[in-house]
Amino acid sequence: MNVGTKVALAVAAAAVTVAATSGVLVHRVTAADQLSTARSELDGRLMSDAYDYYAARKSPARLNPRDLPGPVKHAVDKGVRVTYLDHGTLWAATRVADGEVLTLSRSYAPEERSLAALDRTLLGVGAAATVLVSLAGLLLGLRMGRRATAAARTAESIADGDLDARVRPGGRDEIARLSASVDTMADALGARLEAERRVTADIAHELRTPVAGMTTAVGLLPAGPATDLMKRSLDNLRGLVEDVLEVARLDAQVAVLETEERQVSAMTRRAVAGSAEVGLRIVEDAVVTTDPRRVERILANLTANALRHGAAPVEVEVDGPVVRVRDHGAGFPADLLAVVHTSGPQRFRTTAPGAGTGLGLTIAVGQARLLGARLAFRNRPEGGAEAVLTLPGPSSS
Repeated sequence: MNVGTKVALAVAAAAVTVAATSGVLVHRVTAADQLSTARSELDGRLMSDAYDYYAARKSPARLNPRDLPGPVKHAVDKGVRVTYLDHGTLWAATRVADGEVLTLSRSYAPEERSLAALDRTLLGVGAAATVLVSLAGLLLGLRMGRRATAAARTAESIADGDLDARVRPGGRDEIARLSASVDTMADALGARLEAERRVTADIAHELRTPVAGMTTAVGLLPAGPATDLMKRSLDNLRGLVEDVLEVARLDAQVAVLETEERQVSAMTRRAVAGSAEVGLRIVEDAVVTTDPRRVERILANLTANALRHGAAPVEVEVDGPVVRVRDHGAGFPADLLAVVHTSGPQRFRTTAPGAGTGLGLTIAVGQARLLGARLAFRNRPEGGAEAVLTLPGPSSS
């Protein structure tokens, strides 16, 4: 149940409670006032009839009626002048000379009808007021719900990577403060990420020159195991620098697509070429319009990740515009899958120390987003990890 519904129900419940309580109070006060007035009036008439009785004048009062209620008779026997309401009849009685009981009675139906009419009026007014207040509460609740939902959706968009999303709140209540806090958080997060991107790109650019110099210097060294080790280390360092620069370009959204029509099978073959532990299976081929260099980079990164962190054999399957990369290892860690499905892979995060830089999946996800493709990760029920790349705009081949 959302906030708007809860507010509307709370306002409606309060309106019903207030209307019911007010109606009961008005009913009781009016009933007591009507009964007091009727008793006072009938008692006054009884006193007048008592004077008439002593003056031997005719009056509507009766002596010792047989239908006199027991409580009235009991009170009069104690010498009390009494008025009493019994089943719609109002009685007034007093003792006169010679132990006689002089009584007056009348129907209480007019007061009961008047009270019933008042109850109907109270019920109608209360129902109308409850409906109006409930509608006002519903409108207020819907407005609050829309504002809270807008803030939540903006926060979700920011979590998904849209750092330009803003709530732009209005008002001065708590929801406005929450919305303003979301916007402030987005501004701070965007500024921090931009600073990190600039630092990453600057470091990678600065490293290019010394790496190139070291490569030239190593090329002048005599052949030998130490030289080979240095060459391999420099190749790894150069690859890391290029990966960091690629991530920086993707973050800055300055990458340019060079699209053309290519067979999915051809791009996949080039991506896995030279990997003897990778098996390729073509279920159905397709021609897509895309940037082949970026598709091949995605598939090469996925295959390398499967070889490094999974277990052989690694299987690559082409099924139209869909390419699946599977391994037979332990699968993706649960925490990694949770992060991938919300904000994408964390850069420089690996499943084990010394197992790589953690940029492969980051680059693959960024390239797929740039191409308008879908890249999903999951663990297969029978074991092993699977990455599924779905390319857009296929045509049959």
